[in-house]
Amino acid sequence: MPRRRNPENAGLPRRWQHTHGAYYYQVPPGLEALWDGKRKFRLGKSLPEAYRTWADRLGQQDAASTVRDLLERYALEVVPTKAPKSRTENARYITKLIAVFGALPLAAITPQMVYQYVDRRSRKDDKGHGGRIVAHRETEVLSHAYTKAVEWGYIARHPFKGEVRLQGEKSRDRYVEDWEVIEALALESRRKKGSVLAIQAYIRIKLMTGLSRSDLLRLTAANLRDDGIHIQRHKTAHSTGKRTIYEWTPELRTAVETAKSVRPALSPFLFCRRTGAGYFDEETGECHGWDSMWQRFMARVLDETEVKERFTEHDLRAKCASDAESLERARALLSHADSRTTNRIYRRRAEVVKPAKGVG
Repeated sequence: MPRRRNPENAGLPRRWQHTHGAYYYQVPPGLEALWDGKRKFRLGKSLPEAYRTWADRLGQQDAASTVRDLLERYALEVVPTKAPKSRTENARYITKLIAVFGALPLAAITPQMVYQYVDRRSRKDDKGHGGRIVAHRETEVLSHAYTKAVEWGYIARHPFKGEVRLQGEKSRDRYVEDWEVIEALALESRRKKGSVLAIQAYIRIKLMTGLSRSDLLRLTAANLRDDGIHIQRHKTAHSTGKRTIYEWTPELRTAVETAKSVRPALSPFLFCRRTGAGYFDEETGECHGWDSMWQRFMARVLDETEVKERFTEHDLRAKCASDAESLERARALLSHADSRTTNRIYRRRAEVVKPAKGVG
C-alpha cells in the first residue's frame, strides 16, 4: 500500500512534493539524466510556475491509456489556466477521481459508473466531506477531461456526454427587501473612516451597477473615467471579453466619492486595506480581509437592526437584477452574455400578475 501523503502534498501529481517553500519532483530511479542529474528536481516556488516547468520538461505527453493518465495531463495543462480558486478545487477533485477511476482504461467509463459515483459521493461521510454539490463539481471535471481526451486524440467520442443528466442544484432565492437595505445603510459607524462606511458605500455601488465582488474590489482609479466606470468582467475576460461602461449618475458619483473618502489610506484601489493594498489576492483568488469585514458588518446588522435573516453580497447582486425593469436591462447591468443565466439565477423578485377575468 502506498505511503499516505502529507496534507500539504494532497492533490498534487504523483511524485510531487511541497517543501521548503517550493514544489519538487522526486525523479524515478534511473531517469536522473533527464532531470539534470538530480534525484529531486525543483519545479518552482508557486503552483502555476511548477506546472509550467513540468509541462516544458515533459513536452508533448505520451498517449494516455488510463483515466489516471488523462487526469494527470489535464492537471498539468488545463487546470493551470483556470482561476486560482478553481485550480485549488480542481486539484482536490482530481485526487478523488483518480482514487476511484484511475486504474480504468479510458474506454471503460460508462454512464452507469458516473451515476453510481455521484450517488456515493452525494452522501456525506462522518467528517462532513462530500455532498451533492461536490459530487457534481467532480463529475464536471471528469467530463471536461474526457472532452479534452477527444481533442487530444485519445478517444473518438466522449463516453458519457449527453448521457448523464444530474438533478439540478436549487438556485438561491433570497430576495433582499428595500427596507432591509435601508436598515443596513442606517447602521451607525463608530469611526469617521473604516469598514462600516466602506461597506455601506460598497452596497450602494453594487445595487446601482450589479458588479460582482471580484470586479468591485478590483476597481482602481483607471476604471473611473470621465464617461463612467469602465470594466471588463474578470470572470469572462478570456472567454467573451465583454466590456461594460456604467454611465455616471449623481447617485453613483456620490457613492464612489464616499468610498474614496472613507478609505483608510491613499490608494489606487477604490476599496483598500490600511496599507493601501487591494483586498483581492490574485494568487489565491481570495479576499479574506474583506470577507471578515463583511461578516462583522452583517453580525451588527442582525444584532442592531430589524433585519432577521442574513443576506450575502451575491444576494445584493441578485436584487439589482431583480429590481431592473426588464430582463434585458438586468442582463446588461450584470454584464452577462446570455440572459438565461440572469433569469435563472438572479431574477428573484416575485412576479406580479393580474388575475384573469372571472366568469359571471
